[in-house]
Amino acid sequence: QVQLVESGGGLVQAGGSLRLSCAASGRTFSSSSMGWFRQAPGKDREFAASITRGGSSTIYADSVKGRFTISRDNAKNTVYLQMNSLKPEDTAVYYCAAANGYLFLRPTREAEFNSWGQGTQVTVSS
Repeated sequence: QVQLVESGGGLVQAGGSLRLSCAASGRTFSSSSMGWFRQAPGKDREFAASITRGGSSTIYADSVKGRFTISRDNAKNTVYLQMNSLKPEDTAVYYCAAANGYLFLRPTREAEFNSWGQGTQVTVSS
């Protein structure tokens, strides 16, 4: 398993942008599919985006499609989530997660991920 540490969260006005980073330690990062989830207050954690091992394919939740971009740098063991045109409803704790990239090419369900970060808070003010 990989150990994951998110950073880059904060407070931003509606319409603004943030870039989240997730630094991974361990030797399995390049063989892992990576994902971002989020959990708003009082709601279940939900899928936001994921990316394949090599970064050639991505998948997004409808709620973030066209506004968020997931990417990865395997040389730096880091995955990113660029968030543009932020809305108050994007306010949540954002979690980075890793999945076995050979078993789950394009994971979207929590059960497919076996490593999780501690989360980073994103707050979007109106």
